[in-house]
Amino acid sequence: MNDRDERWDRIAGKLDTLLDRFDRFLDGHIPPPPPDGRLFERHLAFRWRRTGEGGAFLPVEHPHLPDLDDLMGIDLVRDELVRNTGQFVVGYPANNVLLWGERGTGKSTCVKGLLRRFSEEGLRLVEVLRDDLCTLPAIIAPLRKMPQRFILFCDDLSFGEGEGGYRELKVLLEGGIEERPSNILFYATSNRRHLLPERMEDNLGGEIHPEEAVSEKLSLADRFGLNLSFYSFDQDTYLAIVARYAEKFSLPMGGEALRREALQWAIFKGSRSGRSARQFVDDLAGRLRVALPAEK
Repeated sequence: MNDRDERWDRIAGKLDTLLDRFDRFLDGHIPPPPPDGRLFERHLAFRWRRTGEGGAFLPVEHPHLPDLDDLMGIDLVRDELVRNTGQFVVGYPANNVLLWGERGTGKSTCVKGLLRRFSEEGLRLVEVLRDDLCTLPAIIAPLRKMPQRFILFCDDLSFGEGEGGYRELKVLLEGGIEERPSNILFYATSNRRHLLPERMEDNLGGEIHPEEAVSEKLSLADRFGLNLSFYSFDQDTYLAIVARYAEKFSLPMGGEALRREALQWAIFKGSRSGRSARQFVDDLAGRLRVALPAEK
């Protein structure tokens, strides 16, 4: 092989490398084709997977469908959420919802349980990660053409300083120049009432009008029509949840023995919540060698 051939081989190799990089670039920026409408007929829940500026709806083959009637100690907020969603699925006006409060009190379970209650009426759930909120326009565009009713669900929502997705979410909640789709609502859970961080310096100095800076940070939560608050459970509520699960799963333990072990578990966990109650019952069932039925 002469020098000319070697030079052409090196040039060809570099061209192949450049073409590979260009292909990868296009894969990340060319939006995928719109979803087949039959996808939303066959499946109830979806995950949005971001790809460049767009993404795809990935069906969840085995969605978690908790029974809302199993949720205790949160009757008022659960019933408000069901009422709002019931209005939405039949085509009446309804609000976007922020469920905020103590961890483990049933915020996410409430939202997922709506599918069991309303899926036959056309409700579908799309889980969107906080970091993917910047692609909300790509999510909304195909869904507004579908006959089903969609809840976009973001679990554990909050924003740090300068994080993306904040502006896109504000547009979805209140609408921009484009009309808000009537078949889409946004439900989010958070451990904090205000979704953007508030700092002492917002009130102590820096800006000529600090009240405007604080107001901007509070405005996102205010754009949710419903703000449902979840508080920590007292001991009686926690024990009632434990007793409900123990009865539902036919555990061969009750009375004082069940109460004593449940309280010890709460001390061990440092929490009295619906989540810790279910974790205790799972642990107890394992120790008693009782197989719990899978939720459907």
